[in-house]
Amino acid sequence: MNRRNLILGASALGLAAFAGGTVYISRQRAAEAEAQAALAAAAPPADNQLLIRAYSPTLGPADAKVTLVEFFDPSCEACRAFHPLLKEMRDLFPDDLRIVMRYAAFHEGSDEAVRILEAARRQDLFEPVLNALLENQPAWAVHGSPQMQIAWQVAGSAGMDLQRGQADRLNPEMAGVLNQDAADIQALGVNQTPTFYLDGRRLENVSFESLAADIRGAVQG
Repeated sequence: MNRRNLILGASALGLAAFAGGTVYISRQRAAEAEAQAALAAAAPPADNQLLIRAYSPTLGPADAKVTLVEFFDPSCEACRAFHPLLKEMRDLFPDDLRIVMRYAAFHEGSDEAVRILEAARRQDLFEPVLNALLENQPAWAVHGSPQMQIAWQVAGSAGMDLQRGQADRLNPEMAGVLNQDAADIQALGVNQTPTFYLDGRRLENVSFESLAADIRGAVQG
């Protein structure tokens, strides 16, 4: 066998080994994902008191068959990305799905955004203001330099009485909501947004497709 054939043979063996290694890694990752999903399914439901507080904003009927709890940050880009899907699911299952919103104010300025949302809730405008803040998030949720005056303007454009809202933001109950949600986040080990709990069970490795499938399965199950 000449030198050229030796080189070609070695290259072929190298490619085969690389392909075999890639397949092995892919299978290993798939197995790890399946194992994590199995652990999540086997895990006991979270304490409902930690998941849902009496003050927690709720979208959908209180007696819905399925409850999805979302720990979200108004400044979170991923939360903004998931929001249209959640609206789609509510439109698809208007009587069977409720979404409970919990605050995870991880980003700079998010605590003020929560105050805006809570002030909006006092005016029965939580959802319109939430939609407006998320839609306009790139304008105000500037990482490292949040523009909260723009966030207030966005809330005003959604119908909020800003004078009343600015007065309500100083209410001690606002700090109570932020503190309680922060305590529940710590107790549950929530460290990223969005984090979802479906009927008490935490969803892992969530994608748009998996979340939609999980909700459909719970409603239709």
